[in-house]
Amino acid sequence: LKNQEFVLAARALGVPKRQIIFKHLIPNALGPIVVSLTMMIPSAIFTEAFLSFIGLGASAPQASWGSLANDAVKVFRSSFYQLLFPAGAIAITILAFNFFGDGLRSALDPKLRKG
Repeated sequence: LKNQEFVLAARALGVPKRQIIFKHLIPNALGPIVVSLTMMIPSAIFTEAFLSFIGLGASAPQASWGSLANDAVKVFRSSFYQLLFPAGAIAITILAFNFFGDGLRSALDPKLRKG
């Protein structure tokens, strides 16, 4: 970011470094950091659910969507609907966090804010 045009222009105008940091660098760096953290949450949820599904995640007394899906697969032929609830919960949660991250990206992106 320090070699971007807006920073070089601010330096050329004699703006103090402190003002460049707080006015230009932090607002332009904060958005991508927050959005990337928000987009990592669905990946962590899916990883935990997958590891629990294959038996490497949460142990038996703890409930996990992956372990619930694993239990539902065992009785899939007789009660297929038991798989719909954990799979649906995983899908809805992951989609919600993805939409939330996309909304944050739109709200925090300085290029989209000024346009």
